[in-house]
Amino acid sequence: MDIELGKAKKTRRAYGFDEISLAPSIITINPDDADVSVKMGGIKFNIPIIASAMDGVVSPQTAVLMSKLGGLGVLNLQGVWAKYDEADKILDKIASVPKEEYVPLMQKLYLEPTKKELVVKRIKEIKAAGGIAAVSSIPQEALELGPIARDAGVDIFVVQSTVLSTKHKSTTSAPLDLKKFCTEMKIPVLVGNCVSYEVALTLMGTGVAGVLVGIGPGAACTSRGVLGVGVPMATAISDCAAARDAYFKENNIYVPIIADGGMAVGGDVCKAIACGADAVMIGSPIAKSTEAPGRGFHWGMATPSPTLPRGSRIKVGTIGSLKEILLGPAKFDDGSMNLVGALKTSMGTLGAANLKEMQQVEVVIAPSILTEGKVYQKAQQLGMYK
Repeated sequence: MDIELGKAKKTRRAYGFDEISLAPSIITINPDDADVSVKMGGIKFNIPIIASAMDGVVSPQTAVLMSKLGGLGVLNLQGVWAKYDEADKILDKIASVPKEEYVPLMQKLYLEPTKKELVVKRIKEIKAAGGIAAVSSIPQEALELGPIARDAGVDIFVVQSTVLSTKHKSTTSAPLDLKKFCTEMKIPVLVGNCVSYEVALTLMGTGVAGVLVGIGPGAACTSRGVLGVGVPMATAISDCAAARDAYFKENNIYVPIIADGGMAVGGDVCKAIACGADAVMIGSPIAKSTEAPGRGFHWGMATPSPTLPRGSRIKVGTIGSLKEILLGPAKFDDGSMNLVGALKTSMGTLGAANLKEMQQVEVVIAPSILTEGKVYQKAQQLGMYK
């Protein structure tokens, strides 16, 4: 329903995860029987969780571990692992610099060009250790890096930017022809990010294997503050899920959508699936793992922009192993660990036997959690009470 913002502008209400809740039905199932597997690009994953293509989240080693735990880790080809042979030394420097020196250092470090030989080396490292190799690139460099990654044996290629469309206008560079790119790559290509029905639908028509949904909701992303761009995640996922279903009905081709960003705890993951996502891409929860390369820090992909940084370095700390964060057992009661266990338990409570059934559960508009007797829990999390 349209709402009048003023005489010159009509708008509509959109919702974030904090504004919705999931309603039980008359059916419950054993959480152990809940199937949380998902298929993307012809590859079956036992858990619907992808580690974000961020330097504080995914290293070649983390990517391998994500694969072994049933998910997927995406290595950023504009990141330090494809720019520096001794990437660990660079990560040590990023983690140790004072806050006031952080942005200038990042801008300097990330000016180093991506090296083709390192792209090949990192992919081969992941494959040799038994991992599923997935890498990401911005559209401007995808034409060059895509074939290199493909020939090195990459399993999935991700084309990702803050906002991606099929109708890009520029006076300085030719737009990436996604349809041609997907055809020539001959491997699954995931693309993002978008937040609307129309864009998701047009992206699916290019032959992609999945669409990433979310602009600016991530813990380390400041795009909404800097650019004012984005749509709250619950609404964005639902709109793009409608596009997926319409595309399937018309073409008999199912293109999964991946909710990307804004999910810090297990309840957020559950809500993302319930709103229509087939999988989720998360950064800050995985950055908290002992195996994460960020040394207890997490930063956004747009942080090192030479002219307009759109991501901050946040201290997330280290709370446990990657296995504990994904599969448990949890050592804390705040939803930050055992994300898959939370999803299965939620599905059991809601009577959803698999992710497709989870997408069909009732979602209700709910008041802020602070108005439902949780004020002391939130205050404790903020350090107001010990």
